[in-house]
Amino acid sequence: MHRLIPSVAPAAINAATPRSVVGVADDSQRLSQRSNKAVVTARAAVPNRGGRAVSGDVMVEGSRSDNGSLARTTDGERSQQRPWTPPELAVAPDAVINLELGDPTMYEAFWKEAGERTAVVIPGWRGMSYFSDAGGLCWFLEPEFEREVRRLHRLVGNAAVDGYHLVVGTGATQLSQAAIYALSPADANHPIGVVSPAPYYSADAPQTDLLLSGFYRWAGDANAMGGDSHIELVCSPNNPDGAIREAVLSSKPGKAIHDLVYYWPQYTPITGTAAHDIMLFTMSKITGHAGTRLGWALVKDLEVAKKMTYFVDRSTIGVSRDSQLRAAKILTLVSDAYDDDKDTRRLFDFAQRCMADRWQALRATVASTGMFSLPEETSGYCTFTKQIVPAYPAFAWLRCEKESVENCRELLRGHGVLAQGGELFGGDARCVRVNMLERDGVFDVLVQRLSSIE
Repeated sequence: MHRLIPSVAPAAINAATPRSVVGVADDSQRLSQRSNKAVVTARAAVPNRGGRAVSGDVMVEGSRSDNGSLARTTDGERSQQRPWTPPELAVAPDAVINLELGDPTMYEAFWKEAGERTAVVIPGWRGMSYFSDAGGLCWFLEPEFEREVRRLHRLVGNAAVDGYHLVVGTGATQLSQAAIYALSPADANHPIGVVSPAPYYSADAPQTDLLLSGFYRWAGDANAMGGDSHIELVCSPNNPDGAIREAVLSSKPGKAIHDLVYYWPQYTPITGTAAHDIMLFTMSKITGHAGTRLGWALVKDLEVAKKMTYFVDRSTIGVSRDSQLRAAKILTLVSDAYDDDKDTRRLFDFAQRCMADRWQALRATVASTGMFSLPEETSGYCTFTKQIVPAYPAFAWLRCEKESVENCRELLRGHGVLAQGGELFGGDARCVRVNMLERDGVFDVLVQRLSSIE
């Protein structure tokens, strides 16, 4: 049994394998009551005999005050109460690191430093109604959130907002499905095909076909299609390889959905103001607040915006108003920092420095081993920073160049690194997608392990 930190140890680890998994899985935490003790349980995955990740528990014990905060005790007396915060989980030397998902925990350091400046207090009576604006197009859209979204886009210059309707959703995933629904002809004899050029986002296919809709279906690689009878998902910068994309099909106007969740200055130069018919964005990729579950679409056509709103209405009866208020506060801080010349705590500057350091370290490691390759570095003039800057994608599209290795995912798994295999993206099994947005400790372990592979 291997300990993650001195006071944190796996509660149950399969005896057949000594490794615990850290990374995306160790974020979810819960409190459980055992007699008069509080047990903080952090979910950590451990591989079972078949090599798949299963859930285990990492526990920290301490006393629990009446209001749910942890407090130290001396001789049975409760000391001064203090707010509970999750423990920092160190990476054990032989832990398996999970880089399969795009969990953006790199941003935690920035928001911890921001402290209470982003705190939001919501009175118990506020936001009780389903409606934010009963007479509005998107009736569950909070005005404060819409205002700050439009303000941020104008500040960065990455997307046009004037003349666009804003539809809010539970992340870009829901909005992508809402857009597909809105663009699908209701009177067609068969479902319209949904396509994207390979390598495409690994969730596109299962999400499109999840509901077995009679209006649309996943049809695969856009490069293998022709004509204009498809809906094309255009992700730019692309997930997984960071490439800048344009629609490849000669689609009729309104038949392309532009996923621009990574079109922010920490990931790529802002080369112009995007003005597509449908543009998707999400909080998780801008500020790192994946758990807020909030995204938005900028939609040019009124009827399409109405249909997208209807989809969100019918699937989840709107979107959390509390999440929107929190997101509005966070976006306000981001924009305010760039309006104040004296404010040095700027999100995009912080994130770009982190990404630059990480990509420099990763490229140096890949070059030194000779085992792997990465897409060539690209750069361009960024209208936001007023500089020529390289692109720093949120994921590394890593390819194994060793002839004897046919499956890069299995190679990395053998060295304690979990990554998504290229086949899931319509690509080659010799490629993997690696999350570049994990905490510093996890990324450092990634670099160390890649350098040791021969």
